Amino acid sequence: MAGLGRASLHSGMIVVAGRLVSVGSQVVSMIVLARLLDPHDFGLTATIFALIGFGPMLIDLGTSDATSQKTHISRAEVSYLFWLNATIAVVLALLLIASGGFIAKFYNEPALSGIAAVSSLTFIAVGISTQHLALLRRAMQFRSLTILDICSNGISSILSIVMALTGWGYWALVAKPVAMAVLTVVVAWIACPWLPGRPQQTKETNASVRFGLGVAGFTLTDTFAQSFDRLALGYFYGVGTLGYYQNAFLFYTNLINLLIGPLHNIAVSSLSKLRGNLVEFRKSWTAALSTVSFLSTLAFAVLAVTGPDVVTILLGEKWAPAGPVLCLFAIRGIAQATERTLGWLHVSTGRSDRWMRWGLLSAVCQIAAVIIGLPFGLMGVAATSAIAIYILFIPALAYAGRPAGIGAKDVWAAVGPQTVAGLIAVAVGLGVRETLLLDLSQWPRFLIASSLSFTVYLVVAIVLFKVTQPMYLALSALRNFGPKRLLGNS
Repeated sequence: MAGLGRASLHSGMIVVAGRLVSVGSQVVSMIVLARLLDPHDFGLTATIFALIGFGPMLIDLGTSDATSQKTHISRAEVSYLFWLNATIAVVLALLLIASGGFIAKFYNEPALSGIAAVSSLTFIAVGISTQHLALLRRAMQFRSLTILDICSNGISSILSIVMALTGWGYWALVAKPVAMAVLTVVVAWIACPWLPGRPQQTKETNASVRFGLGVAGFTLTDTFAQSFDRLALGYFYGVGTLGYYQNAFLFYTNLINLLIGPLHNIAVSSLSKLRGNLVEFRKSWTAALSTVSFLSTLAFAVLAVTGPDVVTILLGEKWAPAGPVLCLFAIRGIAQATERTLGWLHVSTGRSDRWMRWGLLSAVCQIAAVIIGLPFGLMGVAATSAIAIYILFIPALAYAGRPAGIGAKDVWAAVGPQTVAGLIAVAVGLGVRETLLLDLSQWPRFLIASSLSFTVYLVVAIVLFKVTQPMYLALSALRNFGPKRLLGNS
């Protein structure tokens, strides 16, 4: 307990460094694949990926968070959860295969039937690796998890590119998540050589499932809300148009997954250990959220200003319609990166029931936003979705923090200055870009616009609003955890 903060920071650096490598491999593969394939190929796979995104949440059923956050857990309990995950995975895989024909008919794309059948393999892989990954997180073995992430992403990206080069078309996109899931199983079982025993239902397993159902309730509704835009756009505008939206979405999700996704497990593992000391709990949460908001807002502000140039420089001119969509996604990311941390509070305080209730409300709001924006095409959906997130993100964290004595004022104090600074940087950057830089070629425009937005953000956040704690934390991390120590400990 004495070294918990230091261990959490160390783990965070390992995970983010590893995630940077993994996301880098994903972005490189996306760039190569975008130049080898066409928007129709991306649109085809986007419809299936939006549908099967529910699978891992249903298979997990929140049990991985239950395993990670419990103070004590037995082998019998983990075995029961393993077999529960595996059973759900088999059922979902069979259902996806059986529904392939209906999906193909609904979108009028015969290829979707075969894509659905092959993609069902990811369900099986998720089912037999969920508890092994949860045990690694519980033990804070984040170096092993980082190696797993890098290996699975790197190898699957290479396979996907080779298939695209040899003429496999959209199957190159289908193969990537399947290969990643299979590789995750192999590496997870090597890193955690635990074998499940016979399933035994007890009071403890029932409590874990009840807790997990609350987590699953949120993740399922949230995943549906996050996927609804692509499902609706694919149906009303066709998979070709959806391809532009999908690639902008991939840029956005890769960045948010790099900045936020890996930190959930570390935050939950660390904050769960502080439940008995709410003063220290709030202090640690504030420092973590403020730092995450500072860094993520800077990244998304720069991306919002440079989005069109990023798309055309990396993917080529044929993907230019995705550029303005990416700008709106990035503006949304300033608020959503903060909103995505609400699980830190719900899970660490043991109130997954509140997380589920918030998920239902949030999903209704986000789906309504998509419906409102749908008549206006890709830009309309991206804009209304961004507005919905800005309305929700402060109430989301205030509601999540209530059991720990955290309110809206605490949330605004932690992230408000960064958010305002980010929006000012976007406004200044876009204003200069659209009035003074349009006649420049892509690279000079990108360099000037990104430098300007970067500088404006730092000046407003640090000089005007005095947001300095994240800078001190970053300097402390660099000073205390050099490359040798980062690789030598976990």
